[in-house]
Amino acid sequence: MEATAQEVAEWMVKEIRFTGTLYQTAAIEYVKANFGEQFVFVNENGNASLSKDVKKAFRKLHGGRIAWDRDGFLWAWT
Repeated sequence: MEATAQEVAEWMVKEIRFTGTLYQTAAIEYVKANFGEQFVFVNENGNASLSKDVKKAFRKLHGGRIAWDRDGFLWAWT
């Protein structure tokens, strides 16, 4: 069965709740391996990034309780 952006976002929130942080590189690797390449793309800076659909679902799910750390390239529970 095809995974959805919602399922990817739910995994991310669970992971961050459990561990406190989620590094972007780890998230990209896990998402590619377990959900599929369709949720990852290379952005204009040449970096791997999660799809807009995943990010949108993720933001809705955490409702501001998770913050992006630009310097560490990770998400953290706030």
